[in-house]
Amino acid sequence: MGYRIAVVGATGNVGREMLNILAERQFPVDEIVALASRRSLGTEVSFGDKTLKTKDLDGFDFTGWDIALFAVGSEATKQYAPKAAKVGCVVIDNSSLYRYDSEVPLIVPEVNADAIVGYAKKNIIANPNCSTAQLVVALKPLHDRARIKRVVVSTYQSVSGAGKEGIDELWDQTKGMYVPGQEVAPSKFTKQIAFNVIPHIDIFMEDGQTKEEWKMVAETKKILDKSIKVTATCVRVPVFVGHSEAVNIEFEDHLDEDEARDILREAPGVLVVDKREDGGYVTPVECVGDYATFISRIRQDPTIENGLNLWCVSDNLRKGAALNAVQIADVLGQRVLKKG
Repeated sequence: MGYRIAVVGATGNVGREMLNILAERQFPVDEIVALASRRSLGTEVSFGDKTLKTKDLDGFDFTGWDIALFAVGSEATKQYAPKAAKVGCVVIDNSSLYRYDSEVPLIVPEVNADAIVGYAKKNIIANPNCSTAQLVVALKPLHDRARIKRVVVSTYQSVSGAGKEGIDELWDQTKGMYVPGQEVAPSKFTKQIAFNVIPHIDIFMEDGQTKEEWKMVAETKKILDKSIKVTATCVRVPVFVGHSEAVNIEFEDHLDEDEARDILREAPGVLVVDKREDGGYVTPVECVGDYATFISRIRQDPTIENGLNLWCVSDNLRKGAALNAVQIADVLGQRVLKKG
């Protein structure tokens, strides 16, 4: 016996990936529906070897459906997620709306799967920010061994994190650079993204952080350990898919780089590619379409007593969004709903 699954926002980048991953992982589905806004009504999307026509989210009745994977913005989630949850459909939400709600668990299954029991308070589970998801997957096994005191992370985030508009703007600006008179002015981003980097994701806050940086701090603490000090600089780069992070970690106890490498090799969701030679590391282009969080460049930080540096890369549309949501659904099914 399988589940009745609704994918909300099925025509977007993340929604399409959710459908792909549900099919790839052979999630036990009895019935599936693709939901979108009225302007996308009837748009065809793929689910394995099937083609689904999207239905109107606004008029949809979630009664009798088991799980709804939400891949729409916070405003639409605010309107429709409580309706689904109220009639017994468990919502797994990819927006930022519920991430900081104390009554909603924020889950990365490799890190804090046990926290899923808290879903019953609102019948909603939150998916973390894409940059946070891959970071905590890397940090968790190291924290278990040597207790992390402080993390300094600089991100190199692809334009797909800003949706289809971000992808289109990079593509159009890149083409326009080679065709005189067809230059494309910034629209989605605050400055030119083609052949450039922008140290600004989301809005600026009063203390000088951007909200993306604040999210990484708040979410890492909620998912992993509230005592860890985190500081982040988040940068948009001209890459279509795949987020990268340069991570500096200070531990309470000494952790040798060789032991850290061995720990990460055994960690769930992690693949270590770390050779000290040309090409002995993973870049965003190589991670696209993969489930793993890739770790490279593991080395001691000689400037502090118990420090390590590492390089972390993941497909942000997968582990950073769609894959993590489906993994949450897996845990929910195995531990709570128990139909599959």
